[in-house]
Amino acid sequence: MRPKKHETTGSSDLFRGRLDQIINMKHELVQLAEKIDWEFLDGEIAPLYSDNGRPGIETRFVIGLLLLKQIYGLSDEGVCERWVYDPYFQHFTGAEFFQHEFPHERSDLSHWRKRLGEKLELLLAESLRVAHESGALRTKDLARVTVDTTVQPKNITFPTDAKLLHAAIKGLTRLARRHGVRLRQSYVRVAKRAAMMAGRYAHAKQFNRHRRELRILRIRLGRIIRDIRRKIAGDEPLEEAFSWPLSRADQIRSQQQRQRGWKLYSFHALEVECIGKGKASAPYEFGVKASVVTTNARAPGGQFVLHARALPGNPYDGHTLRGIIEETQRLTGREIERAYVDKGYRGHDVENPRRVFISGQKRGVRGRIKRELRRRSAIEAVIGHMKAEGHLGRCYLKGRAGDAANAILSAVGYNLRLVLAWLTMILRAILLALIQRFATRPDVKSAF
Repeated sequence: MRPKKHETTGSSDLFRGRLDQIINMKHELVQLAEKIDWEFLDGEIAPLYSDNGRPGIETRFVIGLLLLKQIYGLSDEGVCERWVYDPYFQHFTGAEFFQHEFPHERSDLSHWRKRLGEKLELLLAESLRVAHESGALRTKDLARVTVDTTVQPKNITFPTDAKLLHAAIKGLTRLARRHGVRLRQSYVRVAKRAAMMAGRYAHAKQFNRHRRELRILRIRLGRIIRDIRRKIAGDEPLEEAFSWPLSRADQIRSQQQRQRGWKLYSFHALEVECIGKGKASAPYEFGVKASVVTTNARAPGGQFVLHARALPGNPYDGHTLRGIIEETQRLTGREIERAYVDKGYRGHDVENPRRVFISGQKRGVRGRIKRELRRRSAIEAVIGHMKAEGHLGRCYLKGRAGDAANAILSAVGYNLRLVLAWLTMILRAILLALIQRFATRPDVKSAF
């Protein structure tokens, strides 16, 4: 059923303290909560629910928690824990009285992220609207943008052959125990020692011994696969439950280090891709490619993120530029006059190539365009902040849907951090102006 609408009583309570009497109503989080159009968000999200069943959680409560998580770089458990003792968090999510217990389950955040899906772009559009309304972002700043791609790493360990084989053995053994399939031998203890010794031999450059340990792991994994298939033959429910794990284990067992084509880099996360970025510190990163669009010039409140999107399949950057520009224009409602990109976008597919300028380009680059092209590298700092202060540096959400949601929410959190800093600066400027005004009055000086 559709979520209940947020309502306030406006009255006091003998046994509970009103939040507006406890907190500072000029705090930046309070001002941000007043600027967000919660009714618009509720109206856009309500159609995702049916008219029957139990009423859902209030839209402002869950959306507020998702925004607070991204602003302060917290986990789902962390934001729920902080909500209990932070009155500003409670006020931001629409609470009227201070509460000493979290009123819902932590898993509600996961369910809401899955339900929202593509609607998460509404939050990015709302963050840009709030920035524009507060004066931190101007309409003319949307006309010239910078586009770049980065890697959104997945929360997995570095995928060596020994680690993958060991993970497959543990995963199949755990699944067999859960479904009551009695294995002839689990090889858990033998596999653990073999994986450990394989890492030591590789570090010591004793590759013959290293390959011997890998051979032991592959042989044991093959025995477990064949044993499970014999035990579940003819049992349709068990065959369905083991179909995907067994196919993943077969892939891990058969793949080689330098083979061409698709490879599996994690036993539990099939969507992980190996992306080579050519960095000295990390030549290869394991996750998904993500595209980020920012303003080229620094707006009054900073350099805002206008669009963010995960790009599964590791596509060529130039083949994604046309779609990224069209989606950015639809999200901002402003036509992009110029886009500045790096050399990875050579051979792009934009309809009007004259409005796209590539770093190092000489023809047609002069005057203001030359100055704006120099600012292309400023997007690297934005991506760095999104990774260091937000969740773009490591995605903990499941599947490709989790990768897409994490990229968008990281951009939302970055924009709202800039808006909070802008509101704080305005408040300090107002206080400083009041102090200077009173300091120049002669009656105030005589009182001191």
